[in-house]
Amino acid sequence: MKKSLFFIFCILTFSVQFIAAQAKKTKQPNKEIHIQHSDFVDIDEVLVPDGVLLTGNVKVDHDGVVLTCNKAYIFKKENYLKAFGNVQLVQGDTLFLNSKYAEYSGELKQAFATGDAVMTSPDATLQTDTIHFDRNLQQVFYNSKGTIINKDNTLVSKSGRYFANEKKFQFLTEVTITNPKYVIKSNHLDYYSNSGHTYLFGPSTITSKTNYIYTEKGFYDTKKNLAHFLRKSYIKYDDRRIEGDSLFYNRNTEFASATRNVKITDSVNRGVVKGHYAELYKLKDSMFVTKRAVAINLVENDSVYIHGQKLLVTGKEGERILRAFKNVRFYKIDMSGKCDSIHSNSKSALTKLIGNPILWNGESQITGDLMHLIGDNKTRKIDSLKVINNTFLLSKDTLGTGFNQVKGLNLFGKFRDGKLHDVDVVKNTEVIYYMRNDANELIGINKNVSSKITMILEDNQLQDITFYNKVDGDIFPEDELPENARKLKGMKWRGDERIKSKDDIFTAEENELNDKLIQEGKDEAAKKNVPMKVRKETLNYDKKKPAEKSKK
Repeated sequence: MKKSLFFIFCILTFSVQFIAAQAKKTKQPNKEIHIQHSDFVDIDEVLVPDGVLLTGNVKVDHDGVVLTCNKAYIFKKENYLKAFGNVQLVQGDTLFLNSKYAEYSGELKQAFATGDAVMTSPDATLQTDTIHFDRNLQQVFYNSKGTIINKDNTLVSKSGRYFANEKKFQFLTEVTITNPKYVIKSNHLDYYSNSGHTYLFGPSTITSKTNYIYTEKGFYDTKKNLAHFLRKSYIKYDDRRIEGDSLFYNRNTEFASATRNVKITDSVNRGVVKGHYAELYKLKDSMFVTKRAVAINLVENDSVYIHGQKLLVTGKEGERILRAFKNVRFYKIDMSGKCDSIHSNSKSALTKLIGNPILWNGESQITGDLMHLIGDNKTRKIDSLKVINNTFLLSKDTLGTGFNQVKGLNLFGKFRDGKLHDVDVVKNTEVIYYMRNDANELIGINKNVSSKITMILEDNQLQDITFYNKVDGDIFPEDELPENARKLKGMKWRGDERIKSKDDIFTAEENELNDKLIQEGKDEAAKKNVPMKVRKETLNYDKKKPAEKSKK
């Protein structure tokens, strides 16, 4: 009998221990606010109904959060406390919240701190009047002016929210980031304190000593000084403004690139360069533009359009050089032309047309091995023209089917009101000229050779011609000069190639590319969230958990 009782007792003891152990395993965390220490503990039903008054070196905890203060009221029924004096709420080693006064709900797991409230995390410190902390969402938010300081930046805003897990600040009202090198202003800004990555939404500006940036959607890495901007963005320097559908910027090297609908404005020289891709090196005073590139400059109150597959602009203000390469075309109302490349120096006002140049001035066609257009920087007008080697000047007879032709080694011409007026052709000159009287009746065809010819043109029409030295030739009646004798050797009329408008400087392929890129831009603009390459890459970094980053 004794053995049976002893056996039953052992079984019961084991069962109780087992049940207790299982109960311990399944027991839910205590949701009540727990008092760890207080110098004095009082019961005051008037001051703290159904609660406890704690005074002196108060320390309580709740589900992983520790709160210390000088005095606290704990309301047991509501599982709620009010803390006074030197209040500090600590969550692990990642978030510290200090204030003069605070309230905390154990049921809702929400805190409210006011009076010189300061939130500190490993990467940043927030100072404001009142801070709210939602532990369930791990979010801190404030609606009064706040200042955030980290190693690199000082950030001020009227309201904001902090996402503790992502270490991300989000601001929606009058936010300013101050860095030793620049100031960012926006009404919607997301800032990752650990990486320094900043995302701008809506009208935003970045101001520095070197430039001014405007964007309505952008990314800025405040640690690496790299940026990517979309939507109505531009970068403005003292003398230049660069804009495009997509801008990349490196502040360390002062390098900027732009893609699609690129426009670079030179405010000093009153010039504009357009294209669909551009690179600007500020420290080197250079700029490269391609993909339907065109430079537009003001000359004689008229715009000159210069197009090439590639445009390169180098040099400081007043010393700039424009180079255009491959299938270059240019247009001005009374002048147009083509060549392989152009070299234009703003200081010397000299523009060189290099490689198979052809120039149309009014109805006249001019060709040669090399051409120089010389301007006047004071009047900003074209002053003169030089054609070096194999000069050929050609124009149609005004009423007939023939061609007026002048051939020689070199040509020297002076402009008046944008048109050639005084022209000298020197060395081994040859002429075929259809002579007409005041009634425009053909009186003969002048064909001769000489050492030099001087011509006076009015409105691109020959008014006077003078031959010098070793003149040999005659004036032939039309029926006495056969057709095969009415053309000088090497004559080639290229009127069908003449550029008659600013749109003619582009090829059909370039216009097709332009339409395609513009449509792509419209399609992206129609989307609410245009993808950002830089942003896509950095968001992956920002979303990594702290544990993942520490493994690196």
